[in-house]
Amino acid sequence: MKRGKSRTPKDDSKSQDEPAILETEDLNQRYDGPDPDTISLASVTAVTTNVSNKRSKPDIKMEPSAGRPMDFQVSVTVIEARQLVGLNMDPAVCVEIGDDKKYTSVKESTNCPYYNEYFVFDFHVPPHVMFDKILKLSVIHSKNLLRSGTLVGTFKLDVGTVYSQIDHQFYHKWAILSDPDDITAGCKGYVKCDIAVIGRGDNIKSPHKSTESDEDDIEGNLLLPEGVPHERQWARYYVKIYRAEGLPKMNTSIMANVKKAFIGENKDLVDPYVQVMFAGQKGKTSIQKSSYEPIWNEQIIFTEMFPPLCKRMKVQIRDSDKVNDVAIGTHFIDLRMISNDGDKGFLPTFGPTWVNLYGSTRNYTLMDEYQDLNEGLGEGVSFRARLLMSLAVEITDTSSPDILSSTEIQVESVSNISENATGKIEEFFFFGAFLEATMIDRKIGDKPIHFEVTIGNYGDEADGVTQPKNSRRKKRGGESNEDESELIQGSSDEEIDVDGDHVSVATTPPLKPVITDRNYFHLPYFERKPCTYIKSWWQDQRRRLYNANIIDNIADKLEEGLNDVNEIIKTEKAYPERRLRGVLEELSSNCSEFLTLANKDQNQPGKTKLDRERLKLCLTELENIGLQGKTIRSQVKKNTVKDKLKLAQNFLEKLRFLADEPQHSVPDIYIWMMSNNKRVAYARVPSKDILYSSVDQETGKDCGKVKTMFFRLPGKKSFGSAGWTVQAKTEVYMWLGLSKQRKDYMSGLPNGFEEARLSKGPGVQSVPPISLIYTMKQVFQLRVHMYQARSLFAADSTGLSDPFARVFFSTHSQVTEVLNETLCPTWDQLLLIDNVELFGEASELRDDPPIIVIEIYDQDSMGKADFMGRTFAKPITKMADEHYGPPRFPPQLEYYQIYRGNCSAGELLAAFELLQIGPAGKADLPPVDGPTDMDRGAIFPVPIGIRPVLSKYRIEVLFWGLRDLKRVNLAQVDRPRVDIDCAGKGVQSAVVQNYKKNPNFSTLVKWFEVDLPENELLHPPLNIRVVDCRAFGRYTLVGSHAVTSLRKFIYRATDKQANNWSTTEEIICNAEPELPIKKIETVVKLDSASDAVVKVDMSDDDKNGKTKKKKCKKGEEVEEEEVDESMLDWWSKYFSSIETLMEQIKAQESAQAEAEEKEDMDMEGGDDCTLKGKKKGKGKKKTTTPAEGPPEKKKKIDELMVYHKELENEFDCFEDWLHTFNLYRGKSGDNDDQNVADDDRLIGKFKGSLCMYKVSDDMNREMGIDPNMGMFQNIPHNDPINVLVRVYIVRATELHPADINGKADPYIAIKLGKSEVKDKENYISKQLNPIFGKSFDIEATFPMDSTLTVSIYDWDLVGTDDLIGETKIDLENRYYSKHRPTCGITSTYAIHGYNAWRDPMKPTQILSKLCKDGKLDGPHYGPGGRVKVSNRVYFGPTEIEDENGLKKQTNEHLALMVLKHWEDMPRVGCKLVPEHVETRSLNNPDKPGIEQGRIELWVDMFPKDMSAPGPAIDISPRKPKKFELRVIIWNTDEVVLEDDDIFTGEKSSDIFVRGWLKGQQEDKQDTDVHYHSLTGEGNFNWRFIYPFEYLMAEEKIVILKKESMFAWDETEYKIPPRLNLQVWDADHFSADDFLGAIELDLNRFVRGAKTAKQCSIDMILNEQDMPIVSIFKQKRIKGWWPFVARDENDEMELTGKVEAELHLLTGEEAEKNPVGTGRNEPEPLEKPNRPDTAFLWFISPLKAIRYLICNQYKWLIIKILLVLLLLAIGALFIYSMPGYMAKKLLGV
Repeated sequence: MKRGKSRTPKDDSKSQDEPAILETEDLNQRYDGPDPDTISLASVTAVTTNVSNKRSKPDIKMEPSAGRPMDFQVSVTVIEARQLVGLNMDPAVCVEIGDDKKYTSVKESTNCPYYNEYFVFDFHVPPHVMFDKILKLSVIHSKNLLRSGTLVGTFKLDVGTVYSQIDHQFYHKWAILSDPDDITAGCKGYVKCDIAVIGRGDNIKSPHKSTESDEDDIEGNLLLPEGVPHERQWARYYVKIYRAEGLPKMNTSIMANVKKAFIGENKDLVDPYVQVMFAGQKGKTSIQKSSYEPIWNEQIIFTEMFPPLCKRMKVQIRDSDKVNDVAIGTHFIDLRMISNDGDKGFLPTFGPTWVNLYGSTRNYTLMDEYQDLNEGLGEGVSFRARLLMSLAVEITDTSSPDILSSTEIQVESVSNISENATGKIEEFFFFGAFLEATMIDRKIGDKPIHFEVTIGNYGDEADGVTQPKNSRRKKRGGESNEDESELIQGSSDEEIDVDGDHVSVATTPPLKPVITDRNYFHLPYFERKPCTYIKSWWQDQRRRLYNANIIDNIADKLEEGLNDVNEIIKTEKAYPERRLRGVLEELSSNCSEFLTLANKDQNQPGKTKLDRERLKLCLTELENIGLQGKTIRSQVKKNTVKDKLKLAQNFLEKLRFLADEPQHSVPDIYIWMMSNNKRVAYARVPSKDILYSSVDQETGKDCGKVKTMFFRLPGKKSFGSAGWTVQAKTEVYMWLGLSKQRKDYMSGLPNGFEEARLSKGPGVQSVPPISLIYTMKQVFQLRVHMYQARSLFAADSTGLSDPFARVFFSTHSQVTEVLNETLCPTWDQLLLIDNVELFGEASELRDDPPIIVIEIYDQDSMGKADFMGRTFAKPITKMADEHYGPPRFPPQLEYYQIYRGNCSAGELLAAFELLQIGPAGKADLPPVDGPTDMDRGAIFPVPIGIRPVLSKYRIEVLFWGLRDLKRVNLAQVDRPRVDIDCAGKGVQSAVVQNYKKNPNFSTLVKWFEVDLPENELLHPPLNIRVVDCRAFGRYTLVGSHAVTSLRKFIYRATDKQANNWSTTEEIICNAEPELPIKKIETVVKLDSASDAVVKVDMSDDDKNGKTKKKKCKKGEEVEEEEVDESMLDWWSKYFSSIETLMEQIKAQESAQAEAEEKEDMDMEGGDDCTLKGKKKGKGKKKTTTPAEGPPEKKKKIDELMVYHKELENEFDCFEDWLHTFNLYRGKSGDNDDQNVADDDRLIGKFKGSLCMYKVSDDMNREMGIDPNMGMFQNIPHNDPINVLVRVYIVRATELHPADINGKADPYIAIKLGKSEVKDKENYISKQLNPIFGKSFDIEATFPMDSTLTVSIYDWDLVGTDDLIGETKIDLENRYYSKHRPTCGITSTYAIHGYNAWRDPMKPTQILSKLCKDGKLDGPHYGPGGRVKVSNRVYFGPTEIEDENGLKKQTNEHLALMVLKHWEDMPRVGCKLVPEHVETRSLNNPDKPGIEQGRIELWVDMFPKDMSAPGPAIDISPRKPKKFELRVIIWNTDEVVLEDDDIFTGEKSSDIFVRGWLKGQQEDKQDTDVHYHSLTGEGNFNWRFIYPFEYLMAEEKIVILKKESMFAWDETEYKIPPRLNLQVWDADHFSADDFLGAIELDLNRFVRGAKTAKQCSIDMILNEQDMPIVSIFKQKRIKGWWPFVARDENDEMELTGKVEAELHLLTGEEAEKNPVGTGRNEPEPLEKPNRPDTAFLWFISPLKAIRYLICNQYKWLIIKILLVLLLLAIGALFIYSMPGYMAKKLLGV
């Protein structure tokens, strides 16, 4: 195919899916480098002439990653709750993520329950779906099987908020609970929890356990992201939905289609409504029946805290249907983009503005395969509708009486919005010219192909033609044709109307594709390039896009510059700081330019509040960036380049954030490729990228330029291998602007064309052309110098590939030869593509050639070649009249990053030149050398001027052995051999005769010589292959490994001057004291007086196992106590070490914070140095403190090193001389995350090493070296060796639950070679943080048993046990490492006690051996505690104490001092591994990349041929100690009076006291009842007895109990020791009334008041100011404590006082002195002296009746008697009156 107008070679250089655009202003010629998105100037030859800038940069990433499901794991630990509002609650916590709910157990009768329960949720969803899920913590009161309980309060945030935290987690934070039904109520309590979100490949770092006193500071540890205020307020979010336009013609119900077919009813078949989802709530508008242009005018009101912890609001138009509603389109509003939390910030505000919704294609089908796109999953492939909406937030005043206290969603109607509120409607004009369409996938078929361009609904063939009325733009524009004449606005269905009116053309004419090669077609455009143009009507909101374009432009330039600096650093070129200064200079000038440009057009109609606020924000932010850029520029020095680069990277992120405009205006342009009228593939162009402005900086980056675009498949079809193939590559010229601006819309086209219009006639000049006919044509020859590739994708089952490259340029393609079985092919081939016709002016083509696409394939003997990756390049162009010579020619080889989807898949080393064929034909071109290698046939090699300059190198290979080889094709590997080759030369190892018996090689070192490039960056990879030698001379490939960079193996002769340690001059290394000092501030410098040192060593107090929790509040006195050494054990050392580590980390963090505040970067550098020193425990600060008296009263324990990662990560995998090369076989996986090791392909390991050096070097060989070993001197022999391996397993943390109940029953399994130990009978029931405390001894023979696997299984009563996770340790590398990790060096030397030396070799023996091996002089021990090694002198103590306290002279301390500083030794020094515990992550092969928990352990190894080691250290878990707490309740006072006495009418209470230890509610004990207390006084003399088991070190009570009646065994719980006392009012016939409670933490509680009068509620409210005591120290305490409860206003109120005595005894003491509960024997308490009134009604009922009659009801009784008397008189009168009257009348 001929190439259209002046296209530049940039086009072919991109081969991924999306539009590819190279900006050639500063793009000098070609680019390479690790990041494909930008072009690196560092590797580019400068172009001397100006660049025509007619092409834009191709986008390189191809496969869309959005919408692809990934694995996520959310882990939530609910630790405890505090200050829950309510009386005598039974709370449980519900953790809810999306639709998954999990509950903690119910804790009875407490307002501060302790749970420590761990929950794990697993998800497999796309990332943005995961991050939008709402995580909700709710506290529920009295939940049981029958009732769901009452809600106390909830806390919610989205998962994305957690993921955006440091390490993707919140650790030990307090969530504030609020009541959604009553927003006026305030805080309902706090829940302390850990929340972590892990994606594949994320490692969760477990933060160090901070001290509990810190965590008790609730206000300082709230579960809120940084920057969110502690006091969040309630706010109302008003989402106004006005109307929508342009809904697609669709209906989901089949009946409607039938109805339409039969009845012909043609009304709109869509019933739309809008659904808004926010913070876990869903609001809907009303349904507008049968309307494509629905008008709602409604607002949805959400009530939620502000700032919300949910980042996105989801707005969706849905079609209501009787069967199921479906989404028409979805839009997400990111609240961070529409608000600003700065000092001059603004609340979220949005619109009113039109929102464009994108989704599946508009042509309706019954089963829409792209329906997911309408739901917002993945990138939309078509315009769906526009929605006019706005959002406003109003902070509510919860104190006002008329506020609605519920968070229920409300929907209200709002008034209509005026037409012009969203901006003035303008006519926009789009022009597109298709200059080339190549690389059309052959699968599409050879039916005619055309392209359809749509903008909104304009240009869409599926929608009917609707003309704009007057100035109002109507949504659905014309069909593929719309009227484009500026004079007449008629409508036409055909391209040419009867009257000859001119119309819009939205499609290109169909053309039959032509074959390019086996994979691709192209369209034969040649000199005739089809054009499209569309007229559309939109609100004029260009200013938004202009500002975004300016910022994008600044960001693009900054990104390009930063990539250059990275490239300069990577390729080790000179002066990266100069380039960085230039980049920052350009940044600050661009930012100041923005300030002048952005302020225009302030008064245009349709400006929203957000537009104004964002403008203010952008102006201030860019001004700041400009100023900071200037400041940083002045600080850039050679040694600070990397730090400053990071700061500049932060600018880039900020600019990208600001450039993202949340309010839409003109919809994006879609270009669809149609084959036979079927939609095949699409490309999407953001409208802002092609928007025209008269100001250059405001113009879109692709406007008026030729853009290379790669078409891709829609929706899920583009995932995986289908997404890597290019559906089509087009070169399109695009322009979008107002119709009135269209004067120069064709000015950016490559020159040399004539326009072809639809018709002739008046005004025809204003009509756009329908095609361009190019008259200028240049002919070129393209020379592609394909030298080699490395690290390619393994496409065959062998783990190798048979790669060849296919090069595409314009309509031509060429292939290299196929190289079999390699991932690092060296093709060394020149491909010539002759007679390439490019259309356009010669000068444009010189500066801006099209791109070249290079695709790498794997040749398969059967079937089609497999795609392996793709890259792009730009050729250097030579015109016919130019000289072929420096500086531009010949071109240099460059590395190009190869991409497969979004993942990198290797690098290509090549060069490209485009040579114009002049009038004289090819005779003028530089000559090409003919084929040199006759075996390869007619293949041209890369010419001499271009191929690298070679030197002779010698590569020595150390063949040590092979490990862990798996079966190949079901057969075991028996006689393996290793083949090494590099650049065509190589060497083979000896054959291992019997792999099972001994997998090591008999000959250790071999070498070969090879010609390699002088430039180390161009060194080819070295290939390691393992083959199995089978019978009859057959070989089977087992696996292979490519060493891509040989640089670390290059031997560089040591600098004589640098290493010239004068042995005459002694260097005094007056090291720090023997004991690693605890607090960083007090690293003490010893003087050489040994006595002083011994004093420090021996007199230091000890820590008594109360390790990590020794804290004192204000006012607490720290009591110095002499601690018996015999009380200490290994756990004392362990906990003490963790505490020290915590202190160091805190000091580091504070120092870092200080350093960040300082502007002076040099100072910052200094701080970092001291920090590093501190971290290693070698504090360099020296204080004036004398050695005898450290200032802080801190007891001292010898410590070990706790590593929070694998030990090998700290010591470079122990590859100091023996390297491990992983061998792979099988096809590479296509994970998005290439960092996740593909364990399935791992087939074994090769152990060995490499050393390369130039042969010409004078190798000064020292005397006494073994010539057979070459550079590998002084290494041990690889004969089998027997070793005792001792594995200590300390504990596991945060295991993944394996049972339905959310727990696991873990036990340990250890495997080494054929030995396997399963500790199944000692499983730990229902525990996710088990403490194992076990050691295992296993005998092993290296090299056969070299990989130790430690697994944790879940014990199951029925069925097989499940693997929770495992970790693998390479013991062999450890054993042979110079870091000596076989047995860690302890911090001090002791011969007995908890810190006894456990290595069979004493420090003096180890030191002698190291000096002998390293050929160092020494050690020489001198008087006064002095030792000299080489020229270093150390001082230290020389006495040691044995078990009997006798002191002996010894040199061991001195030797140990040297060993601890062995890294300071000249030449041979390296850090020796200290005594340690390492933390290893557990992985499960079924869940690759996601950590399943962590295990803490260490491994000791002892050779069997030396003296046997002593017994293993006892690290079994500390057994809890038995205690008994006796609580005597003497009296109560001022208890609130709850009852009205029926008899006396007086206020009284029938008081009793209830008590229990937390976690043992079932053992709660009650006193007897003090009846009828009239004053709140109660007398009890009642004893509670609570036996419990307690771990002193962890300060926890240990409880063993069955979880339920069906549980198989008891579960261990660890709970803080808290005593609960409650006061109750007893009722006979109704439930007892709860009056008040107090909870005492037995470790730190307020000392009781001496009298009831002194006892007040302040003892609870101001606890921190009161004297604090611990029952474990005081043993016996008596006093008054207040009872409290919350009143109606949630305020604490005093409800009584209790006089109690607490007495703590150990189990043995309690047995010796037993007492009875209550007032029982033994040691009974005397009966209380209660006043008679307590039992008044019972003892003297008559007296009680007198009380009743006389006091209470006296007047009532008198009144009743009077009434009765009157009634009797009346009755008598009526009764006797008739008789009396008869008497009188009759006179009887």
